[in-house]
Amino acid sequence: MAGIAMGEFEQRILSVCSGLAFVKNVFVFASTESSNLWRVTLADNSFVDVYYSEITGKISFAHIKDEQRVFGADNAGNWHWRPHENPASHVPSKSEISFEEFMAKLEASIK
Repeated sequence: MAGIAMGEFEQRILSVCSGLAFVKNVFVFASTESSNLWRVTLADNSFVDVYYSEITGKISFAHIKDEQRVFGADNAGNWHWRPHENPASHVPSKSEISFEEFMAKLEASIK
């Protein structure tokens, strides 16, 4: 996903979220000329912050509950997961982690 236009990245987020029953809302929470932070609010009142920088290619997904990250993934360095068991740790991924994959794992953990 890195290296794509901001509009295309946003369309992917909106497309994925539109098919998920546990998603309540999606909106741009903060933005600059070259980066956006989207907030995806969930049915349990937690949320997912999705960050993308068009210039650097930095991408991060963070599930936030009670003001703390409880699950995440990002490409700082190399792609890695921040698992539920210990969200401060980094578990390397052998490939890019898509927003679709992140949200599928999040949905499975919520059920």
